[in-house]
Amino acid sequence: MTAPSSPSPSGALSMNRDRLLSLIVRFRSVLALVVLTAFLAFTTDAFWTEQNLQNVLRQIAVNLCLSVGMTLVVLAGGIDLSVGSTLALSGAVAAGLARSGIRVPQWNTLVEFTPAGAMLGGILTGLVVGLANGVAVTVFRLPPFVATLGMLGIARGLTMLWTGGNPIHDLGPAFAYLGNGRLDAIPGLGWLPMPIVVSGTLAAVLALVAERTRFGRGLYAVGGNERAAALSGLPVAAIKRRAYLWCGALAGVAGVLLASRLNAATPDAGEGYELDAIAAVVIGGASLSGGRGTVFGTVLGCLLIGVLNVGLVLLDVSPYWQQVIKGLVILAAVALDRWTASRR
Repeated sequence: MTAPSSPSPSGALSMNRDRLLSLIVRFRSVLALVVLTAFLAFTTDAFWTEQNLQNVLRQIAVNLCLSVGMTLVVLAGGIDLSVGSTLALSGAVAAGLARSGIRVPQWNTLVEFTPAGAMLGGILTGLVVGLANGVAVTVFRLPPFVATLGMLGIARGLTMLWTGGNPIHDLGPAFAYLGNGRLDAIPGLGWLPMPIVVSGTLAAVLALVAERTRFGRGLYAVGGNERAAALSGLPVAAIKRRAYLWCGALAGVAGVLLASRLNAATPDAGEGYELDAIAAVVIGGASLSGGRGTVFGTVLGCLLIGVLNVGLVLLDVSPYWQQVIKGLVILAAVALDRWTASRR
């Protein structure tokens, strides 16, 4: 009977290297965020100021809503390219209801809305768009890319029709509070902007939904292997519809937050926002093939994208180069995801 041989020095070194590489890949978002933050702190004087940090949080809040909704869809093996247009339509509807209400000429009636009622109308608009996406994907069996690309054009066109191609502004201080106020109700947290409070709370709720509920486990199962999920009795179509429903509703919240922050709604709001949302999801560790990723990872991805956006502005980088850099970040994140998947 021979004693088990101990691993050779070269084998042990290879194992340690693989373990270190695995840890780096697993915590890549945290490491990248720390490196980027340290770089900006040393190269700019304005990064660590309270005003700039609040500005970062306000910018992150909108993308966080979009990205968390996108995460649910990606987990189920889908994609939603219409979130930016849904944001614009939802914000325009909320602003229009708050400013002018709804006039019914047949009854000679004007239905007016409180700021809260107008915001609820905007969120419901996003929910309806999400439901339409879910029906297109599950009932009409359109590829998610095609269905949501079509909805991108539809929602943008509806926004132009609703606004007449003109901004809707002067919505009042009550409407603007959600996007510009602070959490003054809790002592010690008065510096927190209200947008990050809203989006952070929603992200925490959706993280629990994804990790602790039957619907969340169904998302991972459907995204991991849709056929196996169907054979095991899971309602695949219903799970996908709910994912798109959540995504649309969160895009509606993002539209309301942006309109409240600007105290106005513009027809071109949200253009290119789907790029930031997808970037945050991929950088956060989610796989575009579905079945893998977390809401917490997406939050880290949003922080990284938000700090990157603000940092590029502070460094006076051209807006055109900013788009190039963000595109390269997405390509690098997807390439890393594919590489780690092949190693597994």
